[in-house]
Amino acid sequence: MSERAAPFYCPYCGDEDLRPSEEGHGAWECAACNRAFRLSFLGLLAKGLRHGNGEGGEAS
Repeated sequence: MSERAAPFYCPYCGDEDLRPSEEGHGAWECAACNRAFRLSFLGLLAKGLRHGNGEGGEAS
């Protein structure tokens, strides 16, 4: 894998007309709402994902 994943839609308006921004790595521009945003990976969760018991709470 040599390329990063691209967003499918704008997190503000939901439109799909996105373009990479000249502001640097992870920056995108939405032509529909005229907003710019940046995506970044923060890291892995220490505990990982937990599967609930069907009641919306944590599994015991």
